[in-house]
Amino acid sequence: MSTIRNGEVSFWSRSAGMRPRNAPIPDSRQDLLIVGAGLTGLWAAYIAAREHPEWSITVIDAKHVGYGASGRNGGWMSTLLPGNRAVYAKRATSAGEDGGEAIRSFQKAVTRSIDEALDIMKKEGIDAGQVQGGNLHVAQTPAGLTRLKRRHETDLRYGYEPDEISFLSASETRERINVDGALGSLHYEHTAAVNPALMVSGLADAVERLGVRICEHTEAARVEKGTVSTARGALHATTVFVCVEASTGKIESSLPGFGSRELIPVNSSMIITEPLPDGVWKQIGWENRDCLMDAAHTFIYAQRTVDGRIAIGGRGNPYFFGSRLAGDGEVDTRTVHSLMKKLAHLFPGQELPIAHVWRGSIGVTRDWCAGLFFDRESRVGVVRGFAGHGVSSTLLAAKTLLERAEGRETELTRLPWNDHAAKKWEPEPIRWVGVHAMYRLFAVADAWEERTGSTQTSLLARFGSRLAGLHE
Repeated sequence: MSTIRNGEVSFWSRSAGMRPRNAPIPDSRQDLLIVGAGLTGLWAAYIAAREHPEWSITVIDAKHVGYGASGRNGGWMSTLLPGNRAVYAKRATSAGEDGGEAIRSFQKAVTRSIDEALDIMKKEGIDAGQVQGGNLHVAQTPAGLTRLKRRHETDLRYGYEPDEISFLSASETRERINVDGALGSLHYEHTAAVNPALMVSGLADAVERLGVRICEHTEAARVEKGTVSTARGALHATTVFVCVEASTGKIESSLPGFGSRELIPVNSSMIITEPLPDGVWKQIGWENRDCLMDAAHTFIYAQRTVDGRIAIGGRGNPYFFGSRLAGDGEVDTRTVHSLMKKLAHLFPGQELPIAHVWRGSIGVTRDWCAGLFFDRESRVGVVRGFAGHGVSSTLLAAKTLLERAEGRETELTRLPWNDHAAKKWEPEPIRWVGVHAMYRLFAVADAWEERTGSTQTSLLARFGSRLAGLHE
C-alpha cells in the first residue's frame, strides 16, 4: 500500500492539474448565483451565459472546481436514469399521467443529453479523453445472465430503441472485452467514457470565457430568498441554484429540496492501474473503450482510459455514520483490497499494478430517485440525488432548472424528477445499520449465486433490493 497514492481528491483531479479560480466575491446583486462548481452548476452557468449574455452570473464552491463527485466519479456519461424507473412511473401515474410514457420521455432526454454534452465539449475545445464506445454490462453467473435478459426487456419497454441496446453472447462479449467467465452481456450504444476532472475543468474554463465569475473556497452555510450566507459574507442574487449533490444536507434552508435527512452521502471508491503494456491489452481487448459494468449486486464500474489504464470502482465501505462526507478521498485498506480482488476476478493472471486509490460521495435519497425543485416565490432551485448517474444527467438538470426559473412549460419541466420528494431517511443509528446491512446482504447473495450456479436471483438480494427501494 505504501507505493500507492491514496486520496488527494482523485487521480483524475491530480492528472488534470486543476488551477485555482479565486475571483473576489461580488459586492453587487447577481442575476444568477450558483452554489457548487461541479458539473450541474457549471452546466447551468454555461447555458445561462450563452442564452443571457447580459446576466451577471457567479458560481461559488466550498473547496474548488470538481472537488466533489464531479471530479472523482467513474467517468461514465451513461444512459442510466438517475433513479428508479418504477418509482418515477408510479408517481406519474398517480398524477393522472401515463407512467410508461413519462419514463420513455425521461430516457430519451437523458440519451440526447449525452450527445449534446459531447457536441458542446467539441465546440469549446474540451479534451477529456472522451470516446463514445458504449457500455458493456456483463454477467459472470447464470443468475446475473437471467437478470440481464429481464433488464433487456424492461429497457425496451422504458424507452430504449432496439438499435440502442443489444444482447451479446458469451463469445461476442469476450470479443469486445475478454472478461473471464463472461456468459453474455448487454451493450448500450450511447454511453461515453471521459476523464471527469478534465471535463469539469474544461467546462469551468468555458464559463469563465463567457464572463462568469468563479469563487472557490466560499462555503455556503444558509440559503434563503435572494441571499446566500457564506463565511466570506452574504451574497445576493435574483435567482439562486444549489447544485452541491451529496453536500445538500449540510446547507441550512427552509425551502423545498433541503434538509439533513432528505438524502445521504453514499461512498464510492475507485482504484486505477499504472499504464498497462500492449501485451496485456492484446489479451484483454477493450479496443472500443466501452464502459464496463458487471451484473453482480455489489457491482463494479470501470473504463479503459485514454492513456491505457484501467479505472474501476465500487461501493466498499458504503456509508459513514452521521452522513460524514468523503473528505479528501482516502480509502481504507479493506476496500482497496476488495476492488483489487474484483479487478483480478475480471482479468485473472494479468499484472495490474495499482497507481492511485480514492473515494467520493454520491447523493442518495431514500427511494434512490433524484429530485429537482424550483420555488417560484423565493426563486431558489435545487437538484440532488443523482445516485451515481449524474455525469450525463447534470446537463439535463441544468437546462431544466433554467427553464423553470424562466417560467417555461416544456417537455423538460414535465419530466418526473421535477418536484420528486422521497420520504426522509431514518435517523441514526438506524440508517447506518440499514445501509451496511443492505450491502452485506448483497455481498452474501453474490457469493451464493457464484457458488451454486443458480439461474435465479438470491432471495436475500431480492429482499435487500425491496428494502432499499431499488427493485423495479
